Amino acid sequence: MKEIHKEQKQGTSFGCDLYLEPCAFYITFACMKILMVCLGNICRSPLAEGILQDKAWKAGLKWSVESAGTNGYHTGEAPHPLSQKVARLNGVDISKQRSRKFVPEDFHRFDKIYAMSDDVIDDMKKIAKNNFDEKKVDLLLNELFPGQNVDVPDPWYGPEPGFHEVYKMINEACEAIISKYSAINAQYSTSNNQKPETSK
Repeated sequence: MKEIHKEQKQGTSFGCDLYLEPCAFYITFACMKILMVCLGNICRSPLAEGILQDKAWKAGLKWSVESAGTNGYHTGEAPHPLSQKVARLNGVDISKQRSRKFVPEDFHRFDKIYAMSDDVIDDMKKIAKNNFDEKKVDLLLNELFPGQNVDVPDPWYGPEPGFHEVYKMINEACEAIISKYSAINAQYSTSNNQKPETSK
């Protein structure tokens, strides 16, 4: 599990969605917790974790991004060497990540859970049982292609070019996530910072 750097802010916190500061009330997603999930947690989801966390930091969003796998076959292992390579070539270090298994409690710990493919969601349902919360789950590429349910292909058995293609897909989806939430933050910040008109 990677270290998450947190900063303290003055004001009163109301969970991860609402934050009250003196003289200003606004909605923020600054402390969102996001989980990326694939099968083994060594190819796709480590890339998704690293890419989104890097983009969040650069965007000034203090998000906590983690990843997990549904099969648990690689628990404790570092990401696939080719996943590490393509990430490193794009300025993202995922070498310190270690695989872990997805657990039912993840639905209580995370605000949003992105699956890399539809079979991963099926596995999550089997693992979580009554804890499964469909409102928190979506396929990652639905951020790029809403409602089309496109999978991120598993590059595990393929040559290196497949890892580069997967990186490109995940990178574009993560950029869409950052753009979406940054726009929502800006909208609420603007609307709540407008001074009300006073009668003359």
